[in-house]
Order: sequence, then C-alpha cells, then structure tokens
Amino acid sequence: MEAKDLENDLEQTDAPAEETSSAEQAEQAEQAEQAEPAGTDTEQKEEEAPAAEEKKPSDSKLKRFGKKKDKALEKLEEKLADLEDKRVRQLAEFENFRKRSEKEKSQMFETGAKTVVEKILPVIDNFERGLAGIPEEEREAPFVQGVELVYKQLVTALSELGVQPIEAVGREFNPDFHNAVMAVDDDSLESGTVAEEMQKGYMYKESVVRHSMVKVVN
Repeated sequence: MEAKDLENDLEQTDAPAEETSSAEQAEQAEQAEQAEPAGTDTEQKEEEAPAAEEKKPSDSKLKRFGKKKDKALEKLEEKLADLEDKRVRQLAEFENFRKRSEKEKSQMFETGAKTVVEKILPVIDNFERGLAGIPEEEREAPFVQGVELVYKQLVTALSELGVQPIEAVGREFNPDFHNAVMAVDDDSLESGTVAEEMQKGYMYKESVVRHSMVKVVN
C-alpha cells in the first residue's frame, strides 16, 4: 500500500509540471503573434517612405512657383511705384496750394491795407493844405508846431507801414504813376516832363494807392 501511494504522489507531482510547460508554450506563442504586427508596421513604414519621397515637389513645380513669386513681386513693386508717384504728386499739389494760399492771403492783406491808406490820405492832404496856408510869422506859434508834430508823426507811421509818396515834379511823365490833368508850356523843361504836382500820389509797397495829379509840359 505504501508503494502504491508513493507512485500516486509522484504522478500528481509530475502533472503540474507538464501543465506549467504547456502554459509557457502558450505564452511564447502569444508573444510571437504580438511581435509579428511590429514587423508589419516596420514594413508599412518602409513602404510609405518611397511614397513620401514621391510627394516631394519636382524641379518643374519649383520653377513654376519661382515664376509666380517673381510676378507677384513685380506687381508689388509696380504698386509701390504707383503709390510713391501719387504721394509725390500730392505733396506737390499741397505745396502749390500752400503757396497760392499765402499769396492770396498777402493780396487780401494788401487790399485791406490799401483801403485804409486811401481813407487816411485825404487827412494828410488837409494837414498839408492847412500848414501851407499858415503865414511864415505864425509858424513859431505853439499851436502850429503841435499840428506839424502830429502831421510828421502820421507821415512817419505811414512810411513805416510801406506808404511812400510818388516823385513827380521834374520826372518824365509815366501813366503808371501819374495822372495828367493839364498841359502847360515851359521852356525850362523838356516836353513830356511833369511841371507841377496838383495832388500828391502815394504807393503802398509796390502798388499804387493813388496816382499823382500833375501838369505836363507840351
């Protein structure tokens, strides 16, 4: 009985060993199956590599792209040149407008100044007539001296503003500055010369405010 029991125990001990060996074989088979897809992925990558290389642009495509790029650059350069030309034109127009505005402003100022001077000239004429009618013996009177001071101050102020009398007597008659109201005979003067000034003329800067009224030698 003891021998049989011993044999049975040995058989039971060997059975798990065989089962363990089978389990190891199954595990190795599974690992082999899992390793096969990895190799398949590598093969797929190797197959995809030539396809990726085929997708690289060819020389003709690069040339066409370069030509398109050059044309686009030329268009941008033309547009830039056009914008620069417009900018220069606008600056020139603005400069012309500024100069024209300044000239018009100056002309308006001169027109207004001439109008004021024209209003003052009759006052100057009355001062001169009044002083010319004072007898010589009365010129030292305080009142007369005060009038002369006012007259001189007014003439000086007009002169500082650019108002100057027009020279006439003894000068050749010039219709731009003189207004002939009478012709006279005078052997001491040449023909066409201003013999006498009846009313003094004035200029404001370079423009005539009032022409001189003169007598001209025949």
